[in-house]
Amino acid sequence: MNCLATDFQTRRVAEALSLGDVVAAPAEAVWGLSCDPWSLDAVEALCAMKRRGLEKGLIVVSWTSRHFEPLLQNLSAPARRQCLDSWPAPITWVVPNNGYFPLWVTGDSEEVAIRVTAAPGLVALSKAVDGPVISTSANAAGALPARHGFQVTRYFGQKLKKLPGTVDLMAKPSTIKRITTGDVLR
Repeated sequence: MNCLATDFQTRRVAEALSLGDVVAAPAEAVWGLSCDPWSLDAVEALCAMKRRGLEKGLIVVSWTSRHFEPLLQNLSAPARRQCLDSWPAPITWVVPNNGYFPLWVTGDSEEVAIRVTAAPGLVALSKAVDGPVISTSANAAGALPARHGFQVTRYFGQKLKKLPGTVDLMAKPSTIKRITTGDVLR
């Protein structure tokens, strides 16, 4: 069962994200770190926390496919339908970026990973900022992803703002597929 954040808690965390902070929220199977995808400073701070290079690229999530419309409209009709029919769910699609998201989101790739989520914490956060957010596992490179809120605090300290909640401990991290080939990347 997932404990939902109150409106006040959600607004407080969303405000921090809007001001360029990195925040934490429960995703589908693990806790995630989130930030504004259009803020280079925020993405650099997130990558520094994870000890991860910008060249790897990041996943962008939203509560609605509307936030990804500029990317989806460039797909073939069957590919677009495949994305839309699979969401909301823990399925991340790697799609051509076509210059929509900045390089600090896509890394060394011409593609971007996007997902419409049903995870209550990420849904609330995305709705509160009325836009997509970065979501990447809450752990430093090489460490196990946080499955509980206390692990997020252990990894990143008390100052990191986080939404209360839980993840589905029986779930696995999202499947990642490339829309152009159907290849499963994770």
